[in-house]
Amino acid sequence: MAKAGRVIGRTLIVLAIVVVVLIGAAFGYLLYVQIPQNAAGMAAKTVCSSAFVGGRPADATELMAKDVLPASGALSIIGTSIDAEAHTVTSRFLYFISRQASLLPDRGCVLDEQTDSAAQPYVPGDPLPGEWPVGDALSTDGIDIAPLNAVVEAAFVGQGDPTAANARGVAVVQGGRLLALRESDDIPAEAALHGWSATKTVAAMLAYKRFSEVGLDIQTPVVDAFPAGRAPAWVEQWRADSRAEITVADLMFMLSGLEDDESYATTGDVVQMLYGEPDMAAFAASKPAEFPAGTEWEYLSATSNILAAVVRGQFETDEEYWAYPRTALFEPIGLTSATLETDTSGTWVGSSYQWASTADWARLGQLMLDDGQWNGTPVLPAGWLDLATTRALAEGEGAGYGAQTWLLGDPVGGSCRTYPGVPEDTIAMEGHWGQIIAAVPSRDAVIVRLGWTFDSGQFDGCQLVSDVLAALPR
Repeated sequence: MAKAGRVIGRTLIVLAIVVVVLIGAAFGYLLYVQIPQNAAGMAAKTVCSSAFVGGRPADATELMAKDVLPASGALSIIGTSIDAEAHTVTSRFLYFISRQASLLPDRGCVLDEQTDSAAQPYVPGDPLPGEWPVGDALSTDGIDIAPLNAVVEAAFVGQGDPTAANARGVAVVQGGRLLALRESDDIPAEAALHGWSATKTVAAMLAYKRFSEVGLDIQTPVVDAFPAGRAPAWVEQWRADSRAEITVADLMFMLSGLEDDESYATTGDVVQMLYGEPDMAAFAASKPAEFPAGTEWEYLSATSNILAAVVRGQFETDEEYWAYPRTALFEPIGLTSATLETDTSGTWVGSSYQWASTADWARLGQLMLDDGQWNGTPVLPAGWLDLATTRALAEGEGAGYGAQTWLLGDPVGGSCRTYPGVPEDTIAMEGHWGQIIAAVPSRDAVIVRLGWTFDSGQFDGCQLVSDVLAALPR
């Protein structure tokens, strides 16, 4: 018995050592590989996009200070340099881990890709002449515009200060007239601004259009949605388990049931997906099922990138896919600043990487308001607005979300439902750092606020929508 006890004791000691070693290895990987890789990737990608997609001055120190460092003081140990001629940005974490982002045609700034001399950076121009929506001229005749101007100016208190609300652009449209258009004084007028998760709605518009063109029913299971030879490898993995039940509609309505972490923490899934994974959709698709498809609503950026991969599969060539946002949406409605970026593998980052000027974001809001019509011409297939405003679920948070679109005023689940000044029919694209493009059919209005608000307590999107509507003519 004593001998057996000694054997058990030694076994337990060995197991304990193994556990300690494994924990240490995991911690070491995070500390010395994953975190530095992702931090350098974030810096390179953000500065590259701000400079070459956004059209802001290519000054690494300034762009790091305004767009990167406020997210975490620890990022100050990253050194970043810009090659203005090659349109690349290189960031180094303590000089032993390096990441590069390069500007590519129709793909924006992409991490860990070869340069392409054909890529042309966006250069902000003057506001477009003429009246809305073709041009950017204000039209305020016959309107007491003073109350609205006061609300707009108040939105820019603390502009340029990343510790404050840090608004970068505001636009207001009502009745087909551009009533307000203002950018922050510290960035070029007409600069393209990052929409973060407002991207989801734009990517869903493109998905809806492409699915309509090829005759793909959104109730089709994802595993059956790809033409022969265009399915990614992870589709066969899904076929082998309950993920085979996930439909394209489940992706659009955040009902995938996947087990994922919508966290922007240093080691969270979103940070790893955006800055550590060359194929974001494949990373997202690798997550196991947590709930049966179609039963539980959970906001997951992962599902938006899987949806983008499904869209990619509907094209014979990647070049056609990369050009599609421009040819199918941006050019038909007159956008001159817009870019939907891809990941390293070439799939749209449908969760996060849409850029456009303040005025062009307002045009996207106008398209949403007008159910995909542009000056009477269909740009999106009929039924887009009905789909976008269909509740994901009848109750709970899912009642405040449609097809990649927030139902802000929904009386059951809308995040602005407790604000008396926000009508029930208010819908919006929203980004996590204070981007909001709201459409209010009952007031025939579009409200845009773009910013880089690192402290969410500095900005209340619902209150802004309420204040703007209160200042508009009835």
